[in-house]
Amino acid sequence: MIINKLILYNFKNHSEKKFEFSPQINCFVGNNGVGKTNILDALHYLSVGKSFLGNTDTNNIKKDEDFFTLDAEIQNEESEDTLKISQPREAKKVIKKNDKSYDRMADHIGYLPSVMISPYDSNLISDSGESRRKFLDSMISQTDSGYLYDLIQYQKTIQQRNALLKYFAKNRVWDKDSLEIYDDPITKSGTKIFEKRREFVAKLNPIVQNFYQIISGGKESVSVIYESHLLNDSFESLLIESLERDRMLTYTSKGIHKDDLLFEMDSVLIKKIGSQGQQKSFLISLKLAQMSLVKELTNKTPILLLDDIFDKLDDTRVAQLIKLVNQENFGQIFITDTHRERTESVVKKINEESIIFEI
Repeated sequence: MIINKLILYNFKNHSEKKFEFSPQINCFVGNNGVGKTNILDALHYLSVGKSFLGNTDTNNIKKDEDFFTLDAEIQNEESEDTLKISQPREAKKVIKKNDKSYDRMADHIGYLPSVMISPYDSNLISDSGESRRKFLDSMISQTDSGYLYDLIQYQKTIQQRNALLKYFAKNRVWDKDSLEIYDDPITKSGTKIFEKRREFVAKLNPIVQNFYQIISGGKESVSVIYESHLLNDSFESLLIESLERDRMLTYTSKGIHKDDLLFEMDSVLIKKIGSQGQQKSFLISLKLAQMSLVKELTNKTPILLLDDIFDKLDDTRVAQLIKLVNQENFGQIFITDTHRERTESVVKKINEESIIFEI
């Protein structure tokens, strides 16, 4: 998949910007604060319909404007598609492919897979399990449309069960039979999600290890480990065993909504012993592994978005990354950097047919 053209209207700090991209490498260079990352975020929007920075859709509308739109031309193997995302300030977001709106936003996920590598990735190591679950869900959703449907159903049912538990506590009543209505749908969707997560991480882990060995020069060993209540128990048993606990807490305390990913270096959590450079190398390896696995499972080459990629990496690791990207077929790449000279020297080693945009 190749993005040939992109037009931004009223997106963040950009009133109007037009780009015609190289199918290989595209670089956005300029001082801090000029909106380089915002352009990558627009590309991320094309892929998954939302900001990678976690902003609400209306917060991405330029100040004092009533809407933003993103217009793009996407080249696939068979034809060229048009893609348009519109977000009015007072109405719902609309995503159209070839002038036809999607029935559900979720139906767009997986059409244009992408991988973003940015300084914000450090949150995957430092934050709670929720950020890592969202990352895992995002990866799998780009490869499996049924997974996203199961996830939405599971989350809705958990919310309904939690609301009933809170109602019981507030009104000092208890109706076990009413609560058990949710057991079957939670178990069915939750078990499918668990199996897909376990299978995906099992495939992801050795790819992460391989990329890390290349980038780091084999100095440390790393692992991605899937942690879930369901590894040692069935969902049916979990709901039965935690019933009284759930009643006291007024929420569902066990299930796949508590899953986590453990990032380890030499069998210790990387956030405890990893330097900034080691953590950055691990995160890059994780994202490159994501890209490789998405490509394997979908037969689509994701676009690669590299935001301030050279931050906190020494020259040796940068050189290894350049060599790696040069050797692997990573498709269309978008890079931001503050140093034009550094960017030019890097991308020329990878591909001569690159375009540098001054922002």
